[in-house]
Amino acid sequence: MNALNLTPLFRTAIGFDRLARLADTAASADTSYPPYNIEKTGDDSYRLTMAVAGFGPDDIELTVKENTLLVTGRMAGEQPKAEVLYRGIAGRAFERRFALADHIVVDGADLQHGLLHVNLKRVVPEAMKVRRIAIGSAQAQPAVVSQAA
Repeated sequence: MNALNLTPLFRTAIGFDRLARLADTAASADTSYPPYNIEKTGDDSYRLTMAVAGFGPDDIELTVKENTLLVTGRMAGEQPKAEVLYRGIAGRAFERRFALADHIVVDGADLQHGLLHVNLKRVVPEAMKVRRIAIGSAQAQPAVVSQAA
């Protein structure tokens, strides 16, 4: 058996569509091209580095939609005029999807030396952050509000 069928699980689960999509994407993804690294660069920051030799900034498109980062590469340049005897540097089009956790945003991207660096950052809204609540004393006198006559 080569595939894991999760259909019975998702038939009785409500609100887990994102998990189902993630499982489907992971099962059908070509994970060999282009190669990439994911690094944790700080408490709330990450860097995705993809090897995209031969691609220029105009050949690569980054899109974020519904907690998914989509990196697409298509060569728009001219083909070499010389006959290629051996092609070791792939120049084929690619589409790579990465599932982003909640509150992860793309902080910027740059391309240098054939490597695409995408900086990611976790930005937790104030309402979601842990906050400390002061505990009052029952013996404390209530504040008196002055009344205008």
